[in-house]
Order: sequence, then structure tokens, then C-alpha cells
Amino acid sequence: MNGILPLWKPRGMTSHDCVVKIRKLFRTKKVGHTGTLDPEVEGVLPICIGQATKIVPFLTDTKKTYIAEVSLGKSTETEDSQGKAIEEKPVLMPPDDKEIQAVLQTFKGTITQIPPMYSAVKVNGKKLYEYARANKFVERPERNVLIHEIERIPSNEKRNNLFTIRVVCSKGTYIRTLCVDIGKKLGYPAHMSNLIRTQTASFDEKNTVTFATIEEKVKLNQQEDLLLPIIKGVEHLDSLNADDEMKKKVLYGQKLPKPENRLGTDPFIIKSNQQLLAIYQTHPEHPDQIKPVRVFSE
Repeated sequence: MNGILPLWKPRGMTSHDCVVKIRKLFRTKKVGHTGTLDPEVEGVLPICIGQATKIVPFLTDTKKTYIAEVSLGKSTETEDSQGKAIEEKPVLMPPDDKEIQAVLQTFKGTITQIPPMYSAVKVNGKKLYEYARANKFVERPERNVLIHEIERIPSNEKRNNLFTIRVVCSKGTYIRTLCVDIGKKLGYPAHMSNLIRTQTASFDEKNTVTFATIEEKVKLNQQEDLLLPIIKGVEHLDSLNADDEMKKKVLYGQKLPKPENRLGTDPFIIKSNQQLLAIYQTHPEHPDQIKPVRVFSE
């Protein structure tokens, strides 16, 4: 059983909880998720099964789209609504739409973030949240992330200290931290009060399935029908079409001469009739050659 399960992760479960449950439902150990979502966050979480686990790092390292709620007037130790308040300030003159939009545009492009103390980033071999729970403060490493798009969107929330944003960003972006930093620029302590991930690479909310649907399919022994082809998870990589002779070499994992036509991504995929054969990259020591990174059996 090989393919990608486009799961809609429910609130209250960790990404690892989802993997454990799917292992039981699909009766296989070869299951991996493609980007951690906090327990209180719901949204798109592609799950790789069987040979699809070979593409986990390539699917994890893709654009993500989020809908986040920014709450002004209070910052918390976790940067979301789960943590204790550490600073409060009444929102007596809430920023108007023009002011919010202007601040949001300052975050477009490459920005520097400091990961929250309550995060899984490792410092000296320990996760930051382990230091935080032990009331130990450590210096956190800065990281550069890319915000492709950011905008305010309409919401049903009537309170004037809340507004909703849509963010398209690179892997490793902390939306909690982004909400805090937006609040600072608006002159208020802030936190992220809600978050939904609506897209990962080419997987969006429309083509996801819930655990309820999965469980129904399992009862009918039709769970395999829910799996999308592995190639769907690497659509963001450029592709090279193989003829029969090249296909044999690729499936044997052979190094090949670098193709004349320039490819926009490195690594890239090699396929035959929409079947994913392998992921290749330029050979680091022989730039006139390409070498396999992952090979998929037929």
C-alpha cells in the first residue's frame, strides 16, 4: 500500500497521534507526516504511506498556507491562547484596516524570527519547551523565513481587538511569533488566538479527508481508495520524462549524464507516463552528472 493520505487533522491531536492512528487503521508501520501541527491547530496534514515515506522531506520543505487570528491586548508565554498572560494593555484605540494592512506589508519577503520558548527547536540537544517547562531561559537562534503572501481577510469576529490574516510562507515559519511581532508593530502585546492550515504544497482543504471518512472506508476495506499517487507530493519539483532505456537505468539507481535542458529545481523528479520513478539531483562532486536521491520500485 503506497500513496499519500490528504488528512484534515482535527484539533486535540498531535501530528504524531495522527500517524499512530493511521498505522492502526491501515495496518502498516510505514507512515510519516509532513510537517508538525500543534494539538490545538486543525488543517491540512498530508500523511505518507509505504513508499511515499521516501518523499517526506521533500513534501515537508514546501509552501504552507494558514488562516490565523491575531488577538491584540495580551501576550502569553506560549504566544498562543494556551499560555499564561505575561503582558496586557487595553485596546482603547484599535488600529483601522489601513493601518493593519500597512503593517502586514512590512512582513512580506524574508524576515528574521526568534522561535518561541515553547517550541520543538533544539538548543544544545534539548528542545526549547523542555527548558521552558524547567523555568530555564536559553538564548534562541534566529532564523530567516520567507513570507510569500500576507493579507488581512474578513471574519465574523465582532471584537475590535481581533483580526484575521492569511499567510503563505516557507517551512519553519512560526505563525504564533508572526502574530506577536505584528502586534508589536501595531503598538500592542499580542498572541495568536486561532490557527488553521489550509494548504501544504498542492494539497488543500478541498481534497482532504477526515478520520470519520477514513474509518468508514476501513469498515468497507476501501481505505486504499483514499490514497493519492506519490507523484502528487512532488509536483513542486521540476520533472524529466524518461524513455524505456533511461527508465531501466533510473530504476537501477544509476548515475546519468546531466540533461541538456535546464531544470528549475534541484533536486527534480524523473517520471515515465506519470509514474514517479525517482528523485535525482546534480552530483555534488561531478556537476556534469546527476545522481539518485530516492528511487521508487514499480
